[in-house]
Amino acid sequence: MGDLTIGLLSALLATNQPAAVSNLVAEQTGVAVPIVDIKDPTERELRNIMIRDDAAIDEVNDWINTNSASRSDTNAATMLNIKIRARLDMVKHDYDVFLRNHPDSARGFLAYGSFLNDTGDEEGAHVQYENSKQLDPKNPAVWNQLANYFGEYGQLTNAFVHYTEAIRLDPTEPVYYQNFATTVYLYRKDAKEFYHINEQQVFDKALGLYQQAMKLAPDNLVIATDYAESFYGIKPMRTNDALAAWTNALSICKDENEREGVRLHLARVKSATGFFDEAQGELDAVTNSAFADMKRRLARSLADHKNPPPPDAGPETATNAVTLPKNLQMVGTNLVLTVTNDISDLTNVPATSVSGQKLP
Repeated sequence: MGDLTIGLLSALLATNQPAAVSNLVAEQTGVAVPIVDIKDPTERELRNIMIRDDAAIDEVNDWINTNSASRSDTNAATMLNIKIRARLDMVKHDYDVFLRNHPDSARGFLAYGSFLNDTGDEEGAHVQYENSKQLDPKNPAVWNQLANYFGEYGQLTNAFVHYTEAIRLDPTEPVYYQNFATTVYLYRKDAKEFYHINEQQVFDKALGLYQQAMKLAPDNLVIATDYAESFYGIKPMRTNDALAAWTNALSICKDENEREGVRLHLARVKSATGFFDEAQGELDAVTNSAFADMKRRLARSLADHKNPPPPDAGPETATNAVTLPKNLQMVGTNLVLTVTNDISDLTNVPATSVSGQKLP
């Protein structure tokens, strides 16, 4: 099963569905920024550093994924940490030397910032992004990266302004609309105050941004599922729009695993909105054993919706109540997802991760 399919299943359980998918795919959906002049020796030097940067990140991820001893042995974990730090410091040194020799390289500062962000030094990344923006304020990529930073660290006004400028500079890049939509959706209170609109209008703004991203990237399942999951948090649920969004996501799935992951979401929405037979049909179409546990839980939830306990019955009457684990570790990321105690609980937690940009 691919990481995206696993992420869709995890997101079905997550309290904050849009963030769950975005967290999974942030490392899979970079935007390619063209090399300015590949014949330029400075650009070639930067390009080589960026290749070593990517190789180091891949190598570190492989060490983490294959070193099972470090998960239970404190000494092994310490040694692995030292090994990782030494490996990353080599790349950091390369960037430092390059930027000392080329202090006017806006792309160099942007690439260094991306490396620092990938390795957990968000504050260091922020400094490098600001350096890059000062040198080249017309590069939309750096405005997007800064918007991501401001959104993550609570400076929402700056995030809104920076996403807007990134889109103004490049209105054809879907990731900018996707990131902007996710931030507006998750930080509704801030969006209401900044744009002087009510909550339903905030939802409209976020959905409109997602729709624009989908127009630019109609086959992008990540954006389609981000959009579809947004309807979980809108009360009352916009049922027809939610069903249309998940149906669209189903139509662009590339394999059966992805299709079955989306069918689980369709079953959930149809169950919650009274389309019980159709919900059962979606569940019947799911045959992958990896989805068996979730399928059983949704089947029990469907039974509860079809046969609710009497209004005066106590909680013990609901024999089909679904209890989910308190945490779910997303495969392929470091994200721990908080889940609800009932599949139909659609509360939201304000946390997000949005897509960055990779330079080739």
